[in-house]
Amino acid sequence: MVIKMEKLIVSSSPHFNGKKTTQNIMLDVIIALTPAMIASVILFGFRAMVVILTCIASCVLSEYICRRVMKRSQTVGDLSCVVTGILLALNLPVTINPLISVFGGVIAIVVVKQMFGGIGQNFVNPALTARIILMNSFPARMTHWTAAFDYSATADAVTTATPLGILSEGAGGQLPSYLDMFLGKTGGCLGETCALAILIGGIYLILRRVISPVIPVTYLATAALFSFLFGRDPLFDLLSGGLMLGAFFMATDYTTSPLYFWGRVVFAVGCGALTLVIREFGSLPEGVSYSIILMNILTPLIERYIKPRAFGLVKKKRTKEAAKS
Repeated sequence: MVIKMEKLIVSSSPHFNGKKTTQNIMLDVIIALTPAMIASVILFGFRAMVVILTCIASCVLSEYICRRVMKRSQTVGDLSCVVTGILLALNLPVTINPLISVFGGVIAIVVVKQMFGGIGQNFVNPALTARIILMNSFPARMTHWTAAFDYSATADAVTTATPLGILSEGAGGQLPSYLDMFLGKTGGCLGETCALAILIGGIYLILRRVISPVIPVTYLATAALFSFLFGRDPLFDLLSGGLMLGAFFMATDYTTSPLYFWGRVVFAVGCGALTLVIREFGSLPEGVSYSIILMNILTPLIERYIKPRAFGLVKKKRTKEAAKS
């Protein structure tokens, strides 16, 4: 008599029953990021497409090679590496050297993601971590901004400052209008200039129920509140920098954000507060990347102390009262 033993595969919690797969979710994120990619090409020219394709290629290739070297099953097909590549590209200036883009892709996938076990195991956002490393490694290249519609996008292109950079320098009279920032007619990274494109993508993800509105809404509301408390312009802060991109696409990362409602609220409040504290008191005009990464690190602590009560449990006080009676 031959007994055939079935292979039991146990995955890490949490477990959900549903029709959505990782590939379907990542495909929705790619669709949601498409308006931002299109806007970046319109605003900064063909070179923006080169940066995006370079980052995607480096992330896909890094994941494929890394999984082969580690002798693990391939995960390229789940499209998570493609999403990481797009997000990394949207956090880079259009004039970035392609080799620096490739280096960022390797850092995001190999160091931040695969060395911690792959998708679902990394404790910080790969694209944001790669951006921070590139900012500290190549500060001049990472802060070389060009004006919108200057399609030369080379070292000789017309350089400009981001709205937050102008504000930090005290040149208030040169600040762009709200409409210019909403439509993207300012300097900055590929994905942080056009707030309209980010909003379209964010609303799509919410309608598709890929993300919950709790984190982005709380993040943006907290940032606006702290901007008001610091005597700044809340609308200017919301439309400038990577606040919109971070709130909708990176703070909502499944792996690095809390699972439950109140945990998400605390996480988003922390992100919003830290972003404005860094903008107001830090040496850098932007604070989104660092605030999200810091809250990613605190996520396990948040989930440990802020979680729903398990069904069937009662408070100790009530248990003691029942015992006395």
